[in-house]
Amino acid sequence: MINFATKPLPPPLAVVDGIRTPFAKAFTGLSDVSAVELGRTVIAGLLARRKVSTTDIGEVVFGNVAAPADAANIARVISLTSGIPNDRPAHTVNRNCASGMESVIAAWQMIKDGRTNIAIAGGTESMSSVPLLWKPQVKRWLLQFRRATMLQKAGLLTQLRPSWFQPVVALEVGLTDPTCGENMIQTAERLAREFTISRTRQDEFALLSHQRATAAWERGFYKDEVTSVATQQGKVLSQDSGPRGKQTLEALSRLRPLLKSPDASITAGNSCPITDGAAALLLMTSDQAKSRGLRPLGFIRAYAVAGCDPSRMGLGPVFATHRLLTETGMKLSDFDLFEINEAFAAQVLACLDAFQSTEFAQKQLGRDTAIGTIELEKLNINGGAIALGHPVGTSGTRLILTLLRALHDRGLQRGIASLCVGGGQGVAIWVERNLEDSS
Repeated sequence: MINFATKPLPPPLAVVDGIRTPFAKAFTGLSDVSAVELGRTVIAGLLARRKVSTTDIGEVVFGNVAAPADAANIARVISLTSGIPNDRPAHTVNRNCASGMESVIAAWQMIKDGRTNIAIAGGTESMSSVPLLWKPQVKRWLLQFRRATMLQKAGLLTQLRPSWFQPVVALEVGLTDPTCGENMIQTAERLAREFTISRTRQDEFALLSHQRATAAWERGFYKDEVTSVATQQGKVLSQDSGPRGKQTLEALSRLRPLLKSPDASITAGNSCPITDGAAALLLMTSDQAKSRGLRPLGFIRAYAVAGCDPSRMGLGPVFATHRLLTETGMKLSDFDLFEINEAFAAQVLACLDAFQSTEFAQKQLGRDTAIGTIELEKLNINGGAIALGHPVGTSGTRLILTLLRALHDRGLQRGIASLCVGGGQGVAIWVERNLEDSS
């Protein structure tokens, strides 16, 4: 167990503005839009809104998990197709579900180091484009067949077996942890059992996510957060496809658990959907924003990354928030709003229970008292990933953007955005609306 200590705050990072695409369930509205095009769309929208030139951008960094084969360093491709000069570097980061936060952290570091004054950080993901994989024997056979003579090819054709051509679903492979051997659903079920989180409680939380996301769209909260995307089919998507205004607890309760064990409670309804989408933030120092006459949306004050047991990866926000509070000297009660990515209802509810558990604090965190209580009235107040969706490389950026906009909307000051990470990690970021009100 690592002992964390208070340390000085770094210079604040100004988030001048941010924008995202609509989020669409994979294989639906954005299925024919590449991750590159999604990223290019948010950069174009961001620069147009703030009247910043492509030549003002010093570096670009994007989070992405399912790297396209034709754009391994997808941030560079996005940067160039956005018209940013080719002498401005760009790179891609991957911390699984936290990739969209890792990009912001990386941009902050390059700005602190003086590599650039202005950066764009974001995330992009086309989960519709994650490929099907061939089994190893098919790969070996195809390589042999490619090099074989005509006579040898005839012989190789007799070796083909129909069972070879059952594809391996790369999404399923990617959502299974290679160290603990459990997929993400199994890790969520583990937390549901450990914290005795009922199916009803999970479904109620999922319903709340849909109700809040729908209400936020209806009152125009997301209007300025989302930019439209044109698809190859000639359609324009302008709104998230996930939120269901007519969702009911009864409908959620009828869904079958995804696993077949007798006590299984995780369903498609109380989990986030597989999703396509992108988001980006325009970042610079506070002084740079002032010199350009730009009023930032808000500021990032500190962040923390923490590790935990991969089989309990859903608790990552608790470990990361504990570290953030310890290193900054802040308390949970100092913050007005919170965003915790809704990978699963059970996972978020387990985090809430762990935050207020003295036993968990003493055994898992090495602290005498519980971290504190996060009330539902302060958490994901405009809906979360269960309704909006979770494009894995993008969500971290989206959480920061939505949280800052929620603080503005409510006239509040501080917030923490956090998420769990496959592989057993968590990231937490402290954001503020105004520097002058900081402690």
